[in-house]
Amino acid sequence: MNPSRPTRPELSGTEVLALERRSRSQGSGLTRERLQGRWRLDQLWSQRQTQPQTPTAALLRALQATLAISPDPEGDGLAVLNSVQFGGLQLCFSGEGQLRGRRPLLEFWFTQLELRCGNHTLWRQAIAGPPEPRKRPFFALIAREGDGESGWLLARGRGGGLALWVLSD
Repeated sequence: MNPSRPTRPELSGTEVLALERRSRSQGSGLTRERLQGRWRLDQLWSQRQTQPQTPTAALLRALQATLAISPDPEGDGLAVLNSVQFGGLQLCFSGEGQLRGRRPLLEFWFTQLELRCGNHTLWRQAIAGPPEPRKRPFFALIAREGDGESGWLLARGRGGGLALWVLSD
């Protein structure tokens, strides 16, 4: 096991789709507090597929694809940061998000794009926004289990892909 990576949850594609069916009928009950943290992408599935997209997930794990969710310091929404890293270079999209509905959906939009090298910002660009509500990206939140390194989050994106995220320190 790689000590720099959280423990991988053992979920089959069939189990993932069963969790999604349950979430669609009963809702996931996820709250802002349960979403907060730094999440690393672990596994991906195509729309309605039980076989994971292993090569794509491996590439995104190598790029340290991360989703960080925290309380928005300026309101009752959420601050959302999505990033990938290659060596010392990190590409970060940051913005805002909110929970909507019973399932719920995590709607988000990005307001800034940054390129960082270590603790130094090399380039920063504001992103015009937010898009109209019907065009915003989102994650349909399916399930979340565990805490610490055993914590995981399962969500389906607007494009139809299913992602399993693991909680990272």
